Amino acid sequence: MALTPAAEIGISESLVAALVRTQHPAYAGRPRLVANGWDNAVYRLGEEWSVRLPRRAVAVPLLVNEQRWLPELARLLPVPVPVPVAVGEPAGAYPWPWSINPWLPGLPATTVPVASRGTFAAGLARCLAALHVPAPADAPRNEFRGVPLTGRAVAVRERLTTGDHPAGLLEVWEDALAAPPWDGSPVWLHADPHPANLVLGGDGRLAGLIDFGDLTSGDPATDLAAAWMVFDQPGRAVFRSTLGDLAPDATWRRARGWALSIGSAIAASSADNPAMAAIGAHTLEQVLLPA
Repeated sequence: MALTPAAEIGISESLVAALVRTQHPAYAGRPRLVANGWDNAVYRLGEEWSVRLPRRAVAVPLLVNEQRWLPELARLLPVPVPVPVAVGEPAGAYPWPWSINPWLPGLPATTVPVASRGTFAAGLARCLAALHVPAPADAPRNEFRGVPLTGRAVAVRERLTTGDHPAGLLEVWEDALAAPPWDGSPVWLHADPHPANLVLGGDGRLAGLIDFGDLTSGDPATDLAAAWMVFDQPGRAVFRSTLGDLAPDATWRRARGWALSIGSAIAASSADNPAMAAIGAHTLEQVLLPA
């Protein structure tokens, strides 16, 4: 298992504090690191705000996509998303754009036992259905998400044949590849539908959707991968039932393939991140169960 991709630049509390103080002093405060993902570092800024900064050059256009499109997507969705309230510019030791976002109160879905996640299965299904409207021609492109599954075939087969994975995953992948492809208009996609990107309220229901770094358009099956990445079989049944006609058999088979594709990528690159490794392992376990 590989490690999380290394940061290409050092980011510290003092650097973040200086960027905010000099460019957006109305939000100045003491930042503290709360997330250090594949692409971005996130610092909480007081009680109301967060600062999101690319830690790798490849993440810069993804952050710019969030700055451009989240204000529009927020109008579609029934739950809050972190629409930037201020945009930062490169300065001093930091060479890239960055954002100040609202801090969405609640807890990540990873803190809830899998067996209890059915509480928000219907809410997540409704949220994704609201997002999945035709996207404009200038929507962000993403070669890794929303595309035909055949475009991921080489990478997925390589992961499944070189890693230590449960038996049967190749058969799941071949079934997904054999499903009829998406033939509708490209729709908006969150494209990274794992439980760490879902914020829950105190009642256990969906209260926010975060991390739109993979934002793109294409096959809605990409987002429906959440059925296996987030839930167990009972939760998955609620999720699909709520989607109704939006999850026909062909889409559901592709969604299972997307869960396998994303889940195997997470499992392959999370040796130093137990929370993400657990998401990958859960996903690979779930896709082997009857759909």
